[in-house]
Amino acid sequence: MKNLHSRLEELAKISSVLEPTKTERKDQQGQVMAFANEFLNGMTSLPGYAKAELTQDFSISGNPRPLNELIGIYKNEVAHKGIYACSGAHFGYIPGGGLPISGLADYMVAITNEYAGVHFASPGAVAIENAVLDWLKDIFGFPKSAVGNLASGGSIANLIALTAARDKFGVKNERIKKSVIYLSSHVHHCIKKALRIIGLEDVVVREMELDEEFRLQPDLIHQQIREDKANGLSPFLVIASAGTTDTGVVDPLKAIGELAQEEGLWYHIDAAYGGFFILVDQTKPLFEGIDLADSLVIDPHKGLFLPYGVGAVLVKDKEAVMYSHHYFANYMQDILGENLPVNPADVSPELTKHFRGLRAWLPLQHYGVEPFKACLEEKLLLTHYFREQLVELGFEVGPEPDLSVSYFWYPYQNGDVNAYNKRLLDLLHEDGDVFLSSTQLNGQFVIRMALLVFRTKKEMIDRAVTMIKKAMVKMNAS
Repeated sequence: MKNLHSRLEELAKISSVLEPTKTERKDQQGQVMAFANEFLNGMTSLPGYAKAELTQDFSISGNPRPLNELIGIYKNEVAHKGIYACSGAHFGYIPGGGLPISGLADYMVAITNEYAGVHFASPGAVAIENAVLDWLKDIFGFPKSAVGNLASGGSIANLIALTAARDKFGVKNERIKKSVIYLSSHVHHCIKKALRIIGLEDVVVREMELDEEFRLQPDLIHQQIREDKANGLSPFLVIASAGTTDTGVVDPLKAIGELAQEEGLWYHIDAAYGGFFILVDQTKPLFEGIDLADSLVIDPHKGLFLPYGVGAVLVKDKEAVMYSHHYFANYMQDILGENLPVNPADVSPELTKHFRGLRAWLPLQHYGVEPFKACLEEKLLLTHYFREQLVELGFEVGPEPDLSVSYFWYPYQNGDVNAYNKRLLDLLHEDGDVFLSSTQLNGQFVIRMALLVFRTKKEMIDRAVTMIKKAMVKMNAS
C-alpha cells in the first residue's frame, strides 16, 4: 500500500503540468492571443496564396518544448503557407472566412469541454444546436417537425440525407442495381463519395443533360423517370443544387420538386455553397421551391463565414433518419427520458459530438442577421464588378452568374487557348496576391472566381485586376 501511495504521488507530480496554474494559464493565453492579434491586425496585407515548401520537422519526439517555439512553428509553417483561407484575397474554391468571434466560441467550448451528443450530458449545448437548426428551418420553409444536425461540413451532411433516402425506400440487397438516382454532372463530388460509402455504388446514376448554362432540365428528368419506370427500374432520388461548385448556378428547384412529388421520389437539394443567398432580396426568387425538398444541406462555414467545420442538414422524415442512426446501448440507459428533444447523436454518424453550434449561435446572437445579409449582397455586387473589369481587359466571361461564382478566360488567337489560360493561372499562383482556381467546362479550361469571404471588398477586386494585368504583361513578353 505504501508503494501505491508513493507511486500515485509521483504520477500526480509528473502529470500536474496538464493543469496549469492561474499564472501559467495567463501566460499561455497571452502568447496565443498575441499571435492571434498580430495575425488579424495584418489581415488586409495578407495575400491569397503563398506557394512555399515546408521547412519544419513536425514529428513528435515526446520531449517538452516551449510554447512560444511551437506558436512560432504554427505561424511560419501553417498560418503563412498555402491558401490563406481567412484572407479577403481568397477567391478560389468555395471560401468562407473564419469570423474571429467564432474562434472565441470554439475556445469556450474547448475550455468547458462540452459534449453536444445528448441532451442529458449538456442540455444547454443541445438546446443551442437545436436553436440554430430551428432558425434554418424558418429560413428555408421546413416544418418544425423536421430533424437536423450540425455536422462537420457538407460531406457528412449530405451523407446523412442520402442515408435517410436509402432507408426510406429500402434500397438494399437486390434492389440496389435497379434503383435510380437523377443528378447533374456538376453535383458536388461528395455526393458520389457518400453513395459509395453507404453501399449504393451500384445504383443506376443518371447524369442528366444540362442546359447551356449548366442547369438541370426538369422536362428531361421527368421523361427519363417515366422511361426508367417503364423498363422495370425503380427511381427513388433526384438531387438538385442551389449553387454548384463549378459555376455557382441554381437549378430550377420548384419545377424539379414538383416532378419529384408527382413521381414519388425523394428530393434532395445540396445548397452547401449557395443556400444562405436566400437571405438577399435580389437572389431570394432563385430559391423558390427549396421548401419542397425532403432533405437539404447548407454550410454555415461558407455562407455565414464561420471557421471550417460546420455544415447543416435538414430532413423532413424524422423516422427515416432515426432508423439510420438511432441505436441504444446499456451504458447509455441513464440518458433516457420522456419529452426530451432529439439528441444530435441519434441523427448522425457522430456519437462523440463536438459542440460546433456555438460558433454559429454566438455571432448570430451578438451581431444579428443584417451584417450577414449585407456581406452576401456585397459579394454579389463584387462579382459583377470583377466581371466588368475583366471584360475591359479583353477577357471572355461566362453567363451572368446566379450567385458569387463565375469564370473567365482569355480568347487567345495564336495557339492553344487552354494551354494559354493554364499558363496564365500558373503565373497568378506564382504571384499569389489573390488566389483564383480553375475548372473544366465541356473540355474548356477556365479560370474561376468564388467570392464569399466576408473580408473581400472592392479593394481586393482591384488587387486581383492589378495582378492579372501584371501576369498578362509577362505572358505577352514570353
